[in-house]
Amino acid sequence: MLNFLSGGRSSGPKLTPHEIVEKASKGEMTVIDIRDGSEVNTTGKAEGALTIPMVALKLQADRNGPGYNPKIDPSKPIALYCASGARSGMAVRMMKALGYEEVHNLGGLGHWHMGGGKIVRA
Repeated sequence: MLNFLSGGRSSGPKLTPHEIVEKASKGEMTVIDIRDGSEVNTTGKAEGALTIPMVALKLQADRNGPGYNPKIDPSKPIALYCASGARSGMAVRMMKALGYEEVHNLGGLGHWHMGGGKIVRA
């Protein structure tokens, strides 16, 4: 289901939104919302997700840089989402270029919800 969202954009096994929600709820995966603040304020975000706008992702994901965000655990799989999946597809490629091994494109916030994930107000 929805493998077209992660085809060529992730490493490791292709995961469905339900599998991503399940792994995230168990603390086995980091979920990152890469939408800008106004989008998050309007629609809410995936429960437990880090909010790192696309424009700040490279700075915060670069483990060798001064702006590295230690909440991005390189030992855990990572799932990224935006509004539809286009920006998160670009973000997956960026994170892989930074050396992250298992990175998935969840798609959009709606995919999180369809997978059974709770949406919370930011």
